Amino acid sequence: MYKKLVLATFAILAVVYSSYAQEYKNEFGFKSDNDAYLWYGQDRYYTNGLFVYFRRALNQEKLKGNLEKATYEISAGQKMYNPVSGYRPDPTTHDRPFAAYLYGGAQAGLFYKNESILKVGVNFGTVGPDALGEEAQDLLHSIVGFYEVQGWNYQIANEFAANANIQFAKLLHRSSDNVVDFTLDTYANLGTTYNGAGIGIVFRAGDINQLFNSNHYNASISNKSKTEKLKKREFYFYAKPQLNYVAYDATIQGSLFNDSSPVTFAVKPLVFAQSLGFNYSTPRFTLDYSLIFQSKEIKSSAKAHQYGSISMYYRFN
Repeated sequence: MYKKLVLATFAILAVVYSSYAQEYKNEFGFKSDNDAYLWYGQDRYYTNGLFVYFRRALNQEKLKGNLEKATYEISAGQKMYNPVSGYRPDPTTHDRPFAAYLYGGAQAGLFYKNESILKVGVNFGTVGPDALGEEAQDLLHSIVGFYEVQGWNYQIANEFAANANIQFAKLLHRSSDNVVDFTLDTYANLGTTYNGAGIGIVFRAGDINQLFNSNHYNASISNKSKTEKLKKREFYFYAKPQLNYVAYDATIQGSLFNDSSPVTFAVKPLVFAQSLGFNYSTPRFTLDYSLIFQSKEIKSSAKAHQYGSISMYYRFN
């Protein structure tokens, strides 16, 4: 009886350890953006975003040169925008157009040994009634018992959406005890929906991994990894001040080609954003919560804006 108990204990420990130590090459999860996550009843401007992701790491033993890891990603998402309130039946009271953006996309990620990152992606979808913003907000408000939504009949008109995006990040400095680092983070968008670029600095403090092994850049997945992670689990605070240049935004300005939208505004070309958040990641799971504060982005009576974001991911083979 004693031997059986000992053997069973060792078997359980072996299973737990193998699950803990094992690498996972696939990741599935979602991200939800909503100004309700600020917990004080705001419901304006970028009012809701929902995104679903699947990622996979390629065989790292086949990667050449300075390349540490390569991943690909497929995603789908929807963004919804309101004026200062979702109840605005009178268009003269709109300080931002009602708008929705629905898309599907793909992205490739290249992670280098010197902790620089290059991601390139494309998205295809639609802006306008075909993006189902009114239906989604009506459903959401009915589920949670919010007010009746009115004003979507004045939303941005239908437009086919084709967009390309690129992101480049590079580690600037990490402390000798591996608890603090700073990363340069840049991006650019080009297409029929969003045109612009941005530059920011990411500050992280806590239990952090290399950029090519960190969930901060969706790099927790591995496939025959070349380099051991600094930490088995990540738990850190992060901050990211960022300056954005906005050349064009179809959800505010309407179509580039044939605008029949009843309510549109010009954009402010320079928008400052500040993100603050916490990330907790185990080999299998990630939970991330952040707050994003943005300066005024519309040439109207609209004010500065803020919202919250929650991400959850599960990794598997």
